Amino acid sequence: MTGTYRHLPLAKVEPGMVLSDELLDTHGQVLLPAGAVLTERMLERLQDHGIESLAVVCDTPPDPAQTAAEREAHLARIGVLFRRHDPTDAEDWAANALRALVTEFRVGKEAA
Repeated sequence: MTGTYRHLPLAKVEPGMVLSDELLDTHGQVLLPAGAVLTERMLERLQDHGIESLAVVCDTPPDPAQTAAEREAHLARIGVLFRRHDPTDAEDWAANALRALVTEFRVGKEAA
């Protein structure tokens, strides 16, 4: 992804915002390239494709409180997804690796 970005629900995305990464459909086909300036028509069409949120370029620095809240929400969701996984079980290497990758993807390396 490019620089600073935010994941926004489609309802909060406004025309004129810039897509931070290419947008793929469920079959892996590119719907929109990275850097596309979103129009009202594009946003309407994305609803037709079942797109619920987008990663858009963010020009303003993120609010630290909002960033912390999003981080905690991601960690809580990961906790739910791996609720039956014991992270201290060294024999469950596959689940440990998957949890570490998901955590790194969602909140960064410092939390992994």
